Amino acid sequence: MSRPAIFASKFVGTISLGLLTGSSFTLSSLILPPLLSLPTLPPALASFTTLRRSTATYQTALASLAATSFLLAYAVSPREAKHPYLLWTTSTLLAGWGIGWWRRDAEKELTLEEGRSPGWAKARAESGEVNGEMVREEMEGWRWGQVLRGGVWALGWGMSVVGIWGDGA
Repeated sequence: MSRPAIFASKFVGTISLGLLTGSSFTLSSLILPPLLSLPTLPPALASFTTLRRSTATYQTALASLAATSFLLAYAVSPREAKHPYLLWTTSTLLAGWGIGWWRRDAEKELTLEEGRSPGWAKARAESGEVNGEMVREEMEGWRWGQVLRGGVWALGWGMSVVGIWGDGA
């Protein structure tokens, strides 16, 4: 693969990782706080459920694009140009997703221990039986998960910017 194509792959990965970092910080600092202040539970829960679903889709696409770009750039680079920062940057993407999977597994275990089915919140909110504090705790947990993921991804983004700069591009 030619040098401009390798640079383009690194550039696409860096931009994708920057967007991923920005989306995580935006969600945790600008979008979720107003949801926490909604006066009634059903709209808050419906908004939060939609937000989680769309966020997962968007972040999965960006993370996949960034990881593929960095790994492709590493794989096709000549031996003397295989920079380890590409692997370290990809590992921060995986670490960010690991945080998400770890949180999801912890939530599932807690849900099963308490005898609830996975769709308990939505079903109970529609019937008016869900406690607002439970939903608030879930939102706060998700918010801090996004902050942590954003921090890990920001570290990877910083490494990719320094790496591209160090490549002379």
